[in-house]
Amino acid sequence: MEINKLIPIKNLYYMLSYAFQVLKKDTYKKLSFEEFENAGDLCAAILAKGMTSQIKRGLERVYVTNTEAISALKGRIDISESIKECTEVKNQMVCNYDEFSVNSYKNQIIKTTLELLLKSGISPVRKKEIKKILVFLSEVEELDPYRINWKVQYNRNNQTYQMLIAVCYLVIKGLLQNSSEGKTKMMDFFDEQRMCRLYEKFILEYYRAEHRNLIAGAPQIQWALADEDDFDMLPKMQTDITLKSKDGNRILVIDAKYYGHNTQVQYDKHSIHSHNLYQIFTYVKNLEAANTRNDKKISGMLLYAKTIEQIQPNNVFHMSGNEIAVKTLDLGQDFSEIRKSLDDIADEYFYKEVIECVF
Repeated sequence: MEINKLIPIKNLYYMLSYAFQVLKKDTYKKLSFEEFENAGDLCAAILAKGMTSQIKRGLERVYVTNTEAISALKGRIDISESIKECTEVKNQMVCNYDEFSVNSYKNQIIKTTLELLLKSGISPVRKKEIKKILVFLSEVEELDPYRINWKVQYNRNNQTYQMLIAVCYLVIKGLLQNSSEGKTKMMDFFDEQRMCRLYEKFILEYYRAEHRNLIAGAPQIQWALADEDDFDMLPKMQTDITLKSKDGNRILVIDAKYYGHNTQVQYDKHSIHSHNLYQIFTYVKNLEAANTRNDKKISGMLLYAKTIEQIQPNNVFHMSGNEIAVKTLDLGQDFSEIRKSLDDIADEYFYKEVIECVF
Protein backbone atom coordinates (compact mmCIF):
# COMPACT_ATOMS: atom_id res chain seq x y z
CA MET A 1 0.00 0.00 0.00
CA GLU A 2 1.46 3.32 -1.07
CA ILE A 3 0.65 6.11 1.38
CA ASN A 4 1.32 8.85 -1.13
CA LYS A 5 -1.74 7.77 -3.13
CA LEU A 6 -3.76 8.99 -0.14
CA ILE A 7 -2.16 12.43 -0.19
CA PRO A 8 -3.79 15.11 -2.39
CA ILE A 9 -1.30 16.76 -4.75
CA LYS A 10 -2.21 20.09 -3.16
CA ASN A 11 -1.01 18.80 0.21
CA LEU A 12 2.25 17.68 -1.38
CA TYR A 13 2.71 21.26 -2.55
CA TYR A 14 2.09 22.61 0.95
CA MET A 15 4.54 20.10 2.41
CA LEU A 16 7.16 21.11 -0.14
CA SER A 17 6.49 24.80 0.55
CA TYR A 18 7.36 24.31 4.23
CA ALA A 19 10.33 22.06 3.45
CA PHE A 20 11.60 24.67 0.97
CA GLN A 21 10.55 28.11 2.24
CA VAL A 22 11.44 29.71 -1.11
CA LEU A 23 8.19 28.24 -2.49
CA LYS A 24 6.29 30.77 -0.36
CA LYS A 25 7.76 33.68 -2.29
CA ASP A 26 5.82 35.61 -4.94
CA THR A 27 7.42 33.64 -7.79
CA TYR A 28 5.61 30.47 -6.74
CA LYS A 29 2.48 31.81 -5.03
CA LYS A 30 0.21 31.17 -8.02
CA LEU A 31 1.01 27.45 -7.84
CA SER A 32 -1.10 27.14 -4.68
CA PHE A 33 -4.21 27.92 -6.79
CA GLU A 34 -3.43 25.54 -9.66
CA GLU A 35 -4.56 21.96 -10.15
CA PHE A 36 -2.02 19.23 -10.90
CA GLU A 37 -2.61 15.85 -12.52
CA ASN A 38 0.09 14.08 -10.50
CA ALA A 39 3.20 14.70 -8.42
CA GLY A 40 5.33 14.89 -11.56
CA ASP A 41 3.10 17.65 -12.90
CA LEU A 42 3.61 19.55 -9.65
CA CYS A 43 7.40 19.17 -9.83
CA ALA A 44 7.38 20.27 -13.47
CA ALA A 45 5.42 23.40 -12.55
CA ILE A 46 7.86 24.23 -9.74
CA LEU A 47 10.87 23.79 -12.03
CA ALA A 48 9.25 25.84 -14.81
CA LYS A 49 8.47 28.73 -12.44
CA GLY A 50 11.84 28.51 -10.77
CA MET A 51 13.84 28.38 -13.99
CA THR A 52 11.85 31.24 -15.55
CA SER A 53 12.82 33.33 -12.55
CA GLN A 54 16.42 32.07 -12.68
CA ILE A 55 16.74 32.95 -16.38
CA LYS A 56 15.58 36.51 -15.66
CA ARG A 57 18.05 36.69 -12.78
CA GLY A 58 20.79 35.09 -14.84
CA LEU A 59 21.79 31.46 -15.28
CA GLU A 60 24.82 30.24 -13.40
CA ARG A 61 27.97 30.51 -15.50
CA VAL A 62 31.31 28.82 -14.97
CA TYR A 63 34.64 28.82 -16.76
CA VAL A 64 34.86 25.80 -19.05
CA THR A 65 38.11 24.79 -20.76
CA ASN A 66 37.72 24.16 -24.50
CA THR A 67 40.23 22.52 -26.81
CA GLU A 68 39.81 22.98 -30.57
CA ALA A 69 41.58 23.82 -33.78
CA ILE A 70 40.93 27.49 -34.63
CA SER A 71 42.27 30.13 -36.98
CA ALA A 72 42.00 33.08 -34.59
CA LEU A 73 44.42 32.14 -31.85
CA LYS A 74 43.40 32.48 -28.21
CA GLY A 75 44.27 30.96 -24.90
CA ARG A 76 47.23 28.52 -24.87
CA ILE A 77 48.50 26.92 -28.08
CA ASP A 78 48.95 23.14 -27.90
CA ILE A 79 51.96 22.66 -30.17
CA SER A 80 52.19 18.86 -29.94
CA GLU A 81 48.48 18.39 -30.65
CA SER A 82 48.66 20.84 -33.53
CA ILE A 83 51.52 18.88 -35.12
CA LYS A 84 49.69 15.61 -34.59
CA GLU A 85 46.51 16.92 -36.22
CA CYS A 86 48.43 18.72 -39.02
CA THR A 87 46.31 21.80 -38.43
CA GLU A 88 48.87 24.11 -40.11
CA VAL A 89 47.59 22.87 -43.48
CA LYS A 90 44.31 24.64 -42.73
CA ASN A 91 46.04 27.66 -41.18
CA GLN A 92 44.80 26.60 -37.78
CA MET A 93 46.30 25.73 -34.40
CA VAL A 94 44.93 23.65 -31.54
CA CYS A 95 44.26 26.00 -28.63
CA ASN A 96 43.16 25.51 -25.03
CA TYR A 97 41.06 28.42 -23.82
CA ASP A 98 38.57 29.17 -21.04
CA GLU A 99 35.04 30.22 -21.86
CA PHE A 100 32.46 31.69 -19.47
CA SER A 101 29.64 29.24 -20.12
CA VAL A 102 26.15 28.32 -18.82
CA ASN A 103 27.23 24.68 -19.07
CA SER A 104 27.57 24.33 -15.29
CA TYR A 105 26.88 21.09 -13.44
CA LYS A 106 23.74 22.51 -11.80
CA ASN A 107 22.34 23.56 -15.17
CA GLN A 108 23.20 20.11 -16.53
CA ILE A 109 21.21 18.46 -13.72
CA ILE A 110 18.22 20.71 -14.42
CA LYS A 111 18.33 20.13 -18.19
CA THR A 112 18.57 16.36 -17.67
CA THR A 113 15.55 16.49 -15.38
CA LEU A 114 13.49 18.62 -17.77
CA GLU A 115 14.26 16.30 -20.68
CA LEU A 116 13.08 13.34 -18.61
CA LEU A 117 9.90 15.16 -17.65
CA LEU A 118 9.11 15.75 -21.34
CA LYS A 119 8.99 11.96 -21.82
CA SER A 120 6.80 11.39 -18.77
CA GLY A 121 3.09 11.65 -18.08
CA ILE A 122 2.83 15.33 -17.28
CA SER A 123 0.22 17.63 -18.80
CA PRO A 124 0.67 19.26 -22.26
CA VAL A 125 0.67 22.66 -20.54
CA ARG A 126 3.73 21.68 -18.45
CA LYS A 127 5.50 20.22 -21.47
CA LYS A 128 5.01 23.49 -23.34
CA GLU A 129 6.48 25.43 -20.39
CA ILE A 130 9.48 23.09 -20.24
CA LYS A 131 10.20 23.41 -23.97
CA LYS A 132 10.39 27.19 -23.56
CA ILE A 133 12.93 26.77 -20.74
CA LEU A 134 15.04 24.32 -22.75
CA VAL A 135 15.62 26.97 -25.45
CA PHE A 136 17.77 28.86 -22.92
CA LEU A 137 19.67 25.65 -22.06
CA SER A 138 20.66 24.75 -25.63
CA GLU A 139 24.38 25.04 -24.78
CA VAL A 140 24.03 22.87 -21.68
CA GLU A 141 24.99 19.19 -21.83
CA GLU A 142 22.82 16.38 -20.51
CA LEU A 143 24.00 13.91 -17.87
CA ASP A 144 23.45 10.24 -17.29
CA PRO A 145 20.59 10.45 -14.75
CA TYR A 146 21.85 7.33 -12.95
CA ARG A 147 25.34 8.79 -12.42
CA ILE A 148 24.56 12.28 -11.16
CA ASN A 149 26.64 13.48 -8.23
CA TRP A 150 24.08 15.08 -5.92
CA LYS A 151 26.69 16.52 -3.56
CA VAL A 152 26.43 19.99 -5.04
CA GLN A 153 28.08 22.97 -3.36
CA TYR A 154 26.21 26.24 -2.90
CA ASN A 155 27.31 29.75 -2.08
CA ARG A 156 25.75 33.19 -1.91
CA ASN A 157 25.82 33.54 -5.70
CA ASN A 158 24.04 30.27 -6.54
CA GLN A 159 21.89 29.48 -3.50
CA THR A 160 18.74 30.05 -5.59
CA TYR A 161 19.55 26.71 -7.22
CA GLN A 162 19.28 24.77 -3.98
CA MET A 163 15.53 24.15 -4.06
CA LEU A 164 15.57 23.51 -7.82
CA ILE A 165 18.24 20.82 -7.48
CA ALA A 166 16.32 19.27 -4.57
CA VAL A 167 13.21 19.00 -6.75
CA CYS A 168 15.34 17.54 -9.58
CA TYR A 169 16.53 14.89 -7.13
CA LEU A 170 12.93 13.95 -6.29
CA VAL A 171 12.00 13.78 -9.96
CA ILE A 172 14.95 11.72 -11.19
CA LYS A 173 14.75 9.29 -8.29
CA GLY A 174 11.04 8.87 -9.06
CA LEU A 175 11.40 8.10 -12.77
CA LEU A 176 12.03 4.73 -14.37
CA GLN A 177 13.62 4.25 -17.77
CA ASN A 178 11.54 1.71 -19.70
CA SER A 179 14.04 0.22 -22.13
CA SER A 180 11.44 -1.86 -24.00
CA GLU A 181 9.47 1.20 -25.11
CA GLY A 182 12.30 3.68 -25.03
CA LYS A 183 10.20 6.07 -23.00
CA THR A 184 10.35 7.31 -19.47
CA LYS A 185 7.45 6.00 -17.42
CA MET A 186 6.03 7.78 -14.42
CA MET A 187 6.50 6.06 -11.10
CA ASP A 188 5.38 7.43 -7.77
CA PHE A 189 7.71 10.43 -7.71
CA PHE A 190 7.71 10.36 -3.94
CA ASP A 191 8.44 6.76 -2.97
CA GLU A 192 8.54 5.68 0.66
CA GLN A 193 12.19 6.62 1.21
CA ARG A 194 11.92 10.10 -0.28
CA MET A 195 8.50 10.76 1.23
CA CYS A 196 9.91 9.83 4.62
CA ARG A 197 12.58 12.51 4.26
CA LEU A 198 10.06 15.08 3.01
CA TYR A 199 7.69 14.17 5.85
CA GLU A 200 10.43 14.75 8.44
CA LYS A 201 11.56 18.04 6.89
CA PHE A 202 8.00 19.30 6.51
CA ILE A 203 7.19 18.76 10.20
CA LEU A 204 10.47 20.34 11.35
CA GLU A 205 10.10 23.39 9.12
CA TYR A 206 6.42 23.75 10.03
CA TYR A 207 7.29 24.13 13.70
CA ARG A 208 10.15 26.49 12.87
CA ALA A 209 7.83 28.70 10.83
CA GLU A 210 4.59 28.55 12.82
CA HIS A 211 5.79 28.18 16.42
CA ARG A 212 8.62 30.65 16.78
CA ASN A 213 8.29 30.66 20.56
CA LEU A 214 9.64 27.11 20.51
CA ILE A 215 13.15 26.03 19.59
CA ALA A 216 12.79 23.53 16.74
CA GLY A 217 15.78 21.57 15.50
CA ALA A 218 17.16 18.13 14.70
CA PRO A 219 20.16 17.77 17.04
CA GLN A 220 22.10 14.63 17.82
CA ILE A 221 21.71 13.15 21.28
CA GLN A 222 24.85 12.05 23.08
CA TRP A 223 25.08 8.66 24.74
CA ALA A 224 25.10 8.88 28.54
CA LEU A 225 28.40 7.09 29.08
CA ALA A 226 31.04 7.08 31.79
CA ASP A 227 33.93 9.38 30.89
CA GLU A 228 36.30 6.52 30.20
CA ASP A 229 33.90 4.63 27.91
CA ASP A 230 34.69 4.45 24.19
CA PHE A 231 31.72 5.65 22.13
CA ASP A 232 33.31 5.36 18.67
CA MET A 233 31.50 2.09 17.91
CA LEU A 234 28.11 3.35 19.04
CA PRO A 235 25.60 4.51 16.42
CA LYS A 236 24.67 8.19 16.27
CA MET A 237 21.35 9.20 17.79
CA GLN A 238 20.11 11.65 15.16
CA THR A 239 16.69 13.09 15.96
CA ASP A 240 14.15 13.99 13.27
CA ILE A 241 12.49 16.83 15.18
CA THR A 242 13.22 18.14 18.67
CA LEU A 243 10.99 20.85 20.14
CA LYS A 244 12.12 22.77 23.20
CA SER A 245 10.56 25.58 25.19
CA LYS A 246 12.58 28.80 25.44
CA ASP A 247 13.32 28.17 29.12
CA GLY A 248 14.39 24.60 28.37
CA ASN A 249 11.91 23.11 30.84
CA ARG A 250 9.96 21.17 28.22
CA ILE A 251 11.49 18.99 25.50
CA LEU A 252 9.65 16.81 22.99
CA VAL A 253 11.56 14.47 20.69
CA ILE A 254 9.50 13.51 17.62
CA ASP A 255 10.42 10.59 15.40
CA ALA A 256 8.52 11.01 12.10
CA LYS A 257 7.65 7.65 10.54
CA TYR A 258 6.40 7.17 6.99
CA TYR A 259 5.67 3.49 6.41
CA GLY A 260 3.36 1.39 4.28
CA HIS A 261 2.29 -0.34 7.51
CA ASN A 262 2.20 1.50 10.82
CA THR A 263 1.95 -1.61 12.99
CA GLN A 264 3.55 -5.01 13.02
CA VAL A 265 1.22 -8.02 12.95
CA GLN A 266 1.81 -11.40 14.52
CA TYR A 267 -0.93 -13.99 15.01
CA ASP A 268 -3.53 -11.34 14.03
CA LYS A 269 -2.33 -9.10 16.85
CA HIS A 270 -1.27 -5.55 15.94
CA SER A 271 1.53 -3.90 17.89
CA ILE A 272 3.82 -0.90 17.53
CA HIS A 273 7.04 -1.53 15.62
CA SER A 274 9.37 -2.65 18.37
CA HIS A 275 12.51 -1.01 16.95
CA ASN A 276 10.68 2.33 16.67
CA LEU A 277 9.64 2.18 20.33
CA TYR A 278 13.09 1.11 21.49
CA GLN A 279 14.62 3.95 19.48
CA ILE A 280 12.47 6.78 20.85
CA PHE A 281 12.77 5.41 24.40
CA THR A 282 16.57 5.36 24.05
CA TYR A 283 16.59 8.93 22.76
CA VAL A 284 14.47 10.19 25.64
CA LYS A 285 16.39 8.40 28.42
CA ASN A 286 19.81 9.51 27.14
CA LEU A 287 18.55 13.07 26.73
CA GLU A 288 17.18 12.96 30.26
CA ALA A 289 20.52 11.70 31.60
CA ALA A 290 22.24 14.72 30.06
CA ASN A 291 19.74 17.13 31.70
CA THR A 292 20.02 16.80 35.46
CA ARG A 293 17.44 19.45 36.44
CA ASN A 294 14.49 17.85 38.21
CA ASP A 295 11.94 20.33 36.85
CA LYS A 296 12.52 19.33 33.22
CA LYS A 297 9.89 17.32 31.39
CA ILE A 298 11.32 15.27 28.52
CA SER A 299 8.88 13.37 26.33
CA GLY A 300 9.01 11.37 23.12
CA MET A 301 6.61 10.79 20.25
CA LEU A 302 6.37 8.46 17.29
CA LEU A 303 4.38 10.36 14.66
CA TYR A 304 3.23 8.03 11.89
CA ALA A 305 1.72 9.09 8.58
CA LYS A 306 -1.73 7.55 8.36
CA THR A 307 -2.32 4.54 6.07
CA ILE A 308 -5.57 2.92 4.89
CA GLU A 309 -5.28 0.20 7.51
CA GLN A 310 -8.16 0.00 9.97
CA ILE A 311 -5.94 -0.05 13.03
CA GLN A 312 -3.87 3.11 13.48
CA PRO A 313 -1.64 3.68 16.53
CA ASN A 314 -2.84 6.33 18.96
CA ASN A 315 -1.48 5.66 22.43
CA VAL A 316 0.26 7.35 25.32
CA PHE A 317 2.59 5.36 27.58
CA HIS A 318 4.34 6.38 30.79
CA MET A 319 7.68 4.62 30.87
CA SER A 320 10.22 5.01 33.65
CA GLY A 321 9.07 8.54 34.41
CA ASN A 322 8.73 9.75 30.82
CA GLU A 323 5.76 10.07 28.51
CA ILE A 324 6.06 8.27 25.17
CA ALA A 325 3.21 8.96 22.75
CA VAL A 326 2.38 7.18 19.52
CA LYS A 327 0.20 9.25 17.18
CA THR A 328 -0.97 9.20 13.57
CA LEU A 329 -1.06 12.21 11.25
CA ASP A 330 -3.58 12.05 8.38
CA LEU A 331 -1.90 13.63 5.35
CA GLY A 332 -5.00 12.98 3.23
CA GLN A 333 -7.24 15.46 5.04
CA ASP A 334 -7.61 19.13 4.24
CA PHE A 335 -4.35 20.93 4.98
CA SER A 336 -6.07 23.14 7.57
CA GLU A 337 -6.71 19.96 9.58
CA ILE A 338 -3.08 18.90 9.22
CA ARG A 339 -2.07 22.28 10.62
CA LYS A 340 -4.50 21.83 13.49
CA SER A 341 -3.10 18.39 14.32
CA LEU A 342 0.46 19.74 14.47
CA ASP A 343 -0.66 22.79 16.46
CA ASP A 344 -2.50 20.52 18.92
CA ILE A 345 0.75 18.65 19.61
CA ALA A 346 2.48 21.93 20.48
CA ASP A 347 -0.48 22.98 22.65
CA GLU A 348 -0.51 19.69 24.53
CA TYR A 349 3.18 19.56 25.34
CA PHE A 350 4.12 23.23 25.72
CA TYR A 351 1.19 25.61 26.12
CA LYS A 352 -1.48 23.65 27.95
CA GLU A 353 0.57 23.09 31.11
CA VAL A 354 1.67 26.72 31.18
CA ILE A 355 -1.97 27.86 31.07
CA GLU A 356 -2.93 25.39 33.80
CA CYS A 357 -0.09 26.64 36.00
CA VAL A 358 -1.24 30.26 35.57
CA PHE A 359 -4.75 29.46 36.73
